[in-house]
Amino acid sequence: MNQPADQDFTSGFVAIIGQPNVGKSTLLNCMLGQKIAITSPKPQTTRNRILGIHNIKNGQILFLDTPGIHNARGGLNRYMVDLATSSIRDVDVVMLLVEATREPGESLLEIIELLRKLSCPVVLVINKLDLVAAETLLVRIDQYRTLLDFREIVPVSALSGDGVARLLELLPPLLPVGPQYYPEEMITDLPERFIVAEMVREQIMKKTRNEIPYGAAVQVESFEEIPHRKLVVIKAVIHVERDSHKRIVVGRQGELIKTIGATARRDIERFLGCRVFLELFVRVDKNWTQSARMLKEFGYE
Repeated sequence: MNQPADQDFTSGFVAIIGQPNVGKSTLLNCMLGQKIAITSPKPQTTRNRILGIHNIKNGQILFLDTPGIHNARGGLNRYMVDLATSSIRDVDVVMLLVEATREPGESLLEIIELLRKLSCPVVLVINKLDLVAAETLLVRIDQYRTLLDFREIVPVSALSGDGVARLLELLPPLLPVGPQYYPEEMITDLPERFIVAEMVREQIMKKTRNEIPYGAAVQVESFEEIPHRKLVVIKAVIHVERDSHKRIVVGRQGELIKTIGATARRDIERFLGCRVFLELFVRVDKNWTQSARMLKEFGYE
């Protein structure tokens, strides 16, 4: 859309960055009031940069949810970290998300060093305030205040929503005058196929253990809408790295893949607003996370 800006309209990009598993995607979903980014208790759930569009009176905030920044090993992990660090370039505001339950460690200090080079405002968001006592939260605020000249420090609980309204109120004054980039009815620029594939992968993350979730990718091979039946028929492939992983994902007598499919289907139906028939297949692509060709094929480039 990108309509010309008027002097009363503010808009801009806000990158959400932080270490793995601090709640970035949960916070994005909470701020948008709708689930577009998958979540799980496992680190490195987010692999792509997710755009979330939040419309306000006389403005538009464009959130960029990013993969967690960590010491990367292997092709896929390097891709994720490069994506996260590149996302802070040319944005209008950076939100650094940390946990109230965790003291700042060496890996976080490395992220702080990246932020020192920026000219845009940096807002510190301390998540999981519901898990610590008030005294601990005050200590944590003092610890972080010495690390960087943050424009704002905002404690929140992304899970319950506490503090999120205040965070959203603080952001618009930090944004420049700008155009309306997207129509008001849009909440993301991601295609439905991408979000559907992510919702299947979310259930794999939640229902499998060890290295299997990190060696799985999902591709939607067909997405057929049948309007007169208010039905969408989806066929998706789960790619894994080893034959043993395929056996685990399928499960005894196909029980696990049925559970993955049934749980993902419910989320997809809520997202699409109609009935869904979801068919899943499992395919072995040996060591795909180390293959530049396959990483590109699966959308990690």
